[in-house]
Amino acid sequence: MQRWLTMSAAALGRGIGKGDIDPVALAKTYLDAIDAHPFADRIYTVVTHERALTEAAASAERAKLGLRKSALDGVPVSWKDLFDSAGIATEAGSLLLKDRVPDADCEVLRTATALGLVCLGKTHMSELAFSGLGHNPCTATPPCVNDHMAVSGGSSSGAAASVAFGLAPLAIGSDTGGSVRIPAAWNDLVGLKTTSGRISLQGVLPLCARFDTVGPLCRSVEDAALALAALEGSKPVDLTNATLEGRRFAICDTSAFDDIREAPLVAFNTAVDRLRRMGAVVERVKIPEAQAALALSGVLFASEAYGTWKDQIEANPDAMFSEILLRFRSGAQVSAADYVAAWLELDRLREAYYAETVGYDAVLMPSSPILPPNVERLDQDHDYYVNENLLALRNTRIGNLMGACALTLPTGVPSCGLMLVCPPMQEHHLLRLGRRRKMLWHDTAFRFAVARWLA
Repeated sequence: MQRWLTMSAAALGRGIGKGDIDPVALAKTYLDAIDAHPFADRIYTVVTHERALTEAAASAERAKLGLRKSALDGVPVSWKDLFDSAGIATEAGSLLLKDRVPDADCEVLRTATALGLVCLGKTHMSELAFSGLGHNPCTATPPCVNDHMAVSGGSSSGAAASVAFGLAPLAIGSDTGGSVRIPAAWNDLVGLKTTSGRISLQGVLPLCARFDTVGPLCRSVEDAALALAALEGSKPVDLTNATLEGRRFAICDTSAFDDIREAPLVAFNTAVDRLRRMGAVVERVKIPEAQAALALSGVLFASEAYGTWKDQIEANPDAMFSEILLRFRSGAQVSAADYVAAWLELDRLREAYYAETVGYDAVLMPSSPILPPNVERLDQDHDYYVNENLLALRNTRIGNLMGACALTLPTGVPSCGLMLVCPPMQEHHLLRLGRRRKMLWHDTAFRFAVARWLA
């Protein structure tokens, strides 16, 4: 049963379908692993033992009757602590929302549960989802699987750690400026940022509603494809016979490589060489719209975030992590006229960006230009915190600003990801691009395997 902790969600689903894996035994295996793990309290806010076993029992009965509802029916999953769950505290990593207990599941959790996914519990996150680092001294800071003294990435920090440490085969997070892709990349996972508006946000605590998205963090591209279908209640994309032969990729040669550290750069270049050997055409392209859009970030993100949460923040500012409080309050200085003008300019930049990249299957970038920062230094050095947070979010935010969907894949270099960005609503095309035949492995002390492009 311990081997179940190292298997992909898709493989576990197949085992249930064949009768080789009992969903109840599978849920118990994961619950026992969580209860025994030294980092459990830093990863999970709450473990829903009763709910998990009840849902697993129902899945087991369906499996016996040949009535499974989806390929992931009976597979356990963790949920970021901003998805409303009935009778279970949902606090978005903030003391401002302490003891907030919703009456009903959010829509996306209801949809996934109806398709048989088993809820293991809720995971820690950056406060109110407003940081790419995952450092949260107010509640808990999950560790990075490759360096336990470093952050795991945010804001879906616990989501990534739950999968990376073998405490969930699949996690659901959110991505407003990189919050799925950064922790996925830093923990050598696959992370899918979906298109804004594709998956329901009903019952999901907001940060910036016009940028917020829901997406999975997982062990394989196949897992991401099945999770997407489960989250939106659709049919999974067919990943068979996917090939990179003749596919055309553009390297974003604007902004994405500024101040990049050595390891992410080497990992990216090695991954690009691998793509070329597999028959892909890869070209460097100047995309000035990316830099221009990034310059609008402070106006667009901070102002909407502060407008969303200002009443709660100003009623109890001392309850917040000071770095997050400063980021929110920076939005108070933005005028309504500047906000409207920024959106008009972003709409123009999006149109120009897609005109520049129309002949390519995807745009390529390093998922993050930096490695996971040290927790102690983040606590002690304000300038370091601000600089690392902005750099962590820089590349991923390009996809959010352009309204794109994006996928981060492990490169084989610890905590270094390769990001593919596609136009809105092209998730199925994106997932087929991410599908590949070669699997890479990298052993670490606490986990089964690190770099995997595909199950």
